[in-house]
Amino acid sequence: MPAMIRYVDHWATSAQVLCWRKVKIVMCVELWFQQDGATCHTARATIDLLKDTLGDRLSSRFGPVNWPPRSCDLTPLDYFLWGYVKSLVYADKPQTLDHLEDHIRRVIADIRPQMLEKVIENWTSRLDYIRASRGSHMPEIIFKM
Repeated sequence: MPAMIRYVDHWATSAQVLCWRKVKIVMCVELWFQQDGATCHTARATIDLLKDTLGDRLSSRFGPVNWPPRSCDLTPLDYFLWGYVKSLVYADKPQTLDHLEDHIRRVIADIRPQMLEKVIENWTSRLDYIRASRGSHMPEIIFKM
């Protein structure tokens, strides 16, 4: 089975989509979904399924809101989480895969809400900068946590 079909089948039956629909109904909030431009993510069947589930609250290549390519400056997972977790996990020099997995879980579990609030504040600052500069790159800008 081609990867794109497997991806769409996964999405159509995934707990994430079912949970998303329930959360949307229960919370009555407008949640957004963002994904990168990988081919399996942007196949017509995938985008159609996500649009049916999310409406206009999809930020993706070929989605209602086009996510800018190579935009790691706008993705908290890229500009914060991966580097933060990696620096703490590898400081301990894990010797086994189990130790590595345990340490990753522990580091992520120890992230405090206050830190996440600062990450979101930083993210909105980045969005404000991009908006004010009409989408230009952010050279030499370092946002501190």
